[in-house]
Amino acid sequence: MVFAKIFSPKSIIVNLESEDKDELFEEMVQVIHSEHPEVGRDDALSVLHAREAQMSTGIMHGVAVPHGICSSVKGCVGAIGISRKGIDYDALDGSPVNLVFMLLCSPNDNNILLEILKELAVVLQDPLFITKLFEKTSPQEVFDALCEAESQ
Repeated sequence: MVFAKIFSPKSIIVNLESEDKDELFEEMVQVIHSEHPEVGRDDALSVLHAREAQMSTGIMHGVAVPHGICSSVKGCVGAIGISRKGIDYDALDGSPVNLVFMLLCSPNDNNILLEILKELAVVLQDPLFITKLFEKTSPQEVFDALCEAESQ
């Protein structure tokens, strides 16, 4: 169960307030920093923006997976955000983003980052999973649905 090690109900925002990518990164990095104070906010924002400059992590069907290698992180940490109104993200398909999985890993844990991205790709292939997450109203419900999807 990789997801349960990376995400927790404390790192899930079910009603993102952000309207654009910059605000989104600030909002979600703050949640990660609140749960993991060792994670440097400026460091995290810098690596996320640098990765995004290479190519948008807005991948498909209103989903984005911003990620990066961050020296102030121990292991891998993450946050999940749901936007009810959509975020202007410059996604590859041109659509607004409603579901965000943010991942930050230490330089020593690049293999774990790849494993998490692979597992996310598997669960996100099911459009019903995305719909199911979007219907959840509490962080615990989102967390439980994510862990359930991973175990199938």
